[in-house]
Amino acid sequence: MPDARSRAQLTAAEADVLRIVCDARRPVFVTVHSNGRRRYSYWRPLDAGTGRGGCYVALPTEACDRLHAAGRIVLGEPVTDPAKTTYRVSAARPPAAPLRLPVAAVPAPAPVRSLRARGRGYAA
Repeated sequence: MPDARSRAQLTAAEADVLRIVCDARRPVFVTVHSNGRRRYSYWRPLDAGTGRGGCYVALPTEACDRLHAAGRIVLGEPVTDPAKTTYRVSAARPPAAPLRLPVAAVPAPAPVRSLRARGRGYAA
């Protein structure tokens, strides 16, 4: 259950982490080493204009841990090897509100008049 801190304003670092995690073009991962150390990171593609990028970028661990504890980010299925475990990090989806469609009033059907009542002269 999220506490009051999770509903409060995000710090600048937390907001920046959420912005990166929500960007589908930048998959974020957390690597948990056998000694317990965690490293959140993503791949920054090479920017042809500036010549920068083409490397992994670490995210602030404290901000990521606070977001995870608050339920704002979630970890995917683990990929384990002897020295570390890696998880995909994604933004938590808020629970969807139940879909409530407006119910339109159904008009009463028009009264049906028999052909005899309209004077058509059909015999029974």
